[in-house]
Amino acid sequence: MPGHVLIAPDKFKGSLTAPGVAEAVADGMRRVRADVDVQVAPVADGGDGTVSAAIASGYRRVPVRVTGPVGEPVDAEIAVDGDTAVVELASASGLAMLDPARLAPMTATSAGTGELVRAALDEGAHTIVLGVGGSACTDGGAGMLGALGARLLAADGSPLPPGGGALAELDKLDLGDLDPRLNSAEVVLASDVDNPLLGPKGAAHVYGPQKGADPAQVEQLDAALARWAHAVSSAGCGDVSGHPGAGAAGGVGFAAIAVLGARRRPGTDVVLDLVGFDRRLAGARLVVTGEGSLDEQTLHGKAPAGVASRASTAGVPVVAVAGRCLLPAQRLHDAGFAAAYALADVEPDPERSMREGAELLVGVGERIAREWL
Repeated sequence: MPGHVLIAPDKFKGSLTAPGVAEAVADGMRRVRADVDVQVAPVADGGDGTVSAAIASGYRRVPVRVTGPVGEPVDAEIAVDGDTAVVELASASGLAMLDPARLAPMTATSAGTGELVRAALDEGAHTIVLGVGGSACTDGGAGMLGALGARLLAADGSPLPPGGGALAELDKLDLGDLDPRLNSAEVVLASDVDNPLLGPKGAAHVYGPQKGADPAQVEQLDAALARWAHAVSSAGCGDVSGHPGAGAAGGVGFAAIAVLGARRRPGTDVVLDLVGFDRRLAGARLVVTGEGSLDEQTLHGKAPAGVASRASTAGVPVVAVAGRCLLPAQRLHDAGFAAAYALADVEPDPERSMREGAELLVGVGERIAREWL
């Protein structure tokens, strides 16, 4: 039977990166069928892993040292191909970068994300894909804009300190020194989040608690973000606080849409286009995708669902690999998956499964090759 196999998984969070998953499955399949062309194309959903997926598909890695979520220097990277750059908020302003016992809901900043955008401009990018998700901050993107030249001033003319809490003291937003290169850049906001900036479904109320905010701090942050939205509107950017996606990444989506003119697109679609998925799908006989946990969330914008949708539409069978699968067979079938292979079925000990994920996936790859090739 002609045709290649395309392996396009997302990461197994806490265990393996997407490239690591893809290579392990590919290794197993090649052991059984060395005569079949097995290709890897790691994917992501616009959050953590977006840059590594772009690099794996041929984008150039550019290391950048930036300001972390609580002000410490951190090493991050962007991916560049021609005049397109991919920026990942999680690598500069991510919640996972902080000690769970020492979160900073009021003071965490998105400044490092702005520094990544500036690095993309330095590389000559005219299209900047901004992957958001997993942020530590609820600063409305104020830190990001500050790193790009905006000035946030208190009533006495002094600059505001970082963090969403400080926005309660904001008197004026000055965009006069905003990096002029942004005027000719197209920013794509890769996000599935459709929350507005403010209110009960906004950034502070929905996502603030997971970033360490207690109920009183949630109310303070929501009020501070309202003050921030008014300042942005007064600076001539209009009121987009109610736009879907404005609440993404603690309001970074708001700043991107209002000030950078970003266009929001589903993260998985953006990444699949970045890695040339449709081109690589052409002529395939089988697609393998997956992520750490196949569950109901998978079916709502996650990368494996996007892969399954595109592949099944093209008439190519799709099987999934996962650490665990919580979806019944009918739900899998309805979503376009022909089968699912869970490590939990091979190794019931979750800790060992995560620790030895690569080795177990090699065995899963061998099984897929025997059953599907």
